[in-house]
Amino acid sequence: MKHGKKFTESAKLIDRANLYTSEEALDLVQKTAKAKFDETVEVHVRLGVDSRHADQQVRGAVVLPNGTGKDVRVAVFAKGDLAKAAEEAGADIVGDADLVQKIQGGWMEFDVAVASPDMMGFVGRLGKVLGPRGLMPSPKAGTVTPNVAQAVKEAKAGKIEYRLDKTNIIHCPIGKVSFGTEKLLENFNTLLDAIIKAKPEAAKGQYIKSCAVASTMGPGVKINPNAVGSEASK
Repeated sequence: MKHGKKFTESAKLIDRANLYTSEEALDLVQKTAKAKFDETVEVHVRLGVDSRHADQQVRGAVVLPNGTGKDVRVAVFAKGDLAKAAEEAGADIVGDADLVQKIQGGWMEFDVAVASPDMMGFVGRLGKVLGPRGLMPSPKAGTVTPNVAQAVKEAKAGKIEYRLDKTNIIHCPIGKVSFGTEKLLENFNTLLDAIIKAKPEAAKGQYIKSCAVASTMGPGVKINPNAVGSEASK
């Protein structure tokens, strides 16, 4: 695979054989981000679990203290007083059967979907559309809830969902390069603390197998998997 000149120059700053501390890695990510736009910083964590087994799933959601740096568009499936509360909380679009029809017609201009429990009979029809995009509301992610207003506020504040993919890796954004090391580290630790806390009882051996961070267009930087989270940063 051929890389561009900027990527190649950035990669020279990284010792591929070294496992960095979280703070060192985030410093390097900022130095190696050469794009003309404010790149997103992403975390990739490989876990010692098997996602094929129900008792080894790792999934949840966490509010990043410094947000993601992204303007999050929230769609809410609710009616009556809950719909009004969602609108007042800042939802970008609120509806019930009409919103389901709009999405079935191809409209997808939102980043997070929230639903009140009584709406899931309608929303279930969108499983094949929202599921593959990771947009299906779920109780585990806190996006199926009677408190839709709170869910909207959290999504706008920087709540992200983490979940295993088929290769047992979690991929998550933790902010923008412009945040600086301190804010990125705070977000990183918050995410890793949540993942560590979500360790399944069925998981055996080393839980965090590997961890790396990278900007949108930059090279990956490996972090020592034995020294991640808030405790390791003290």
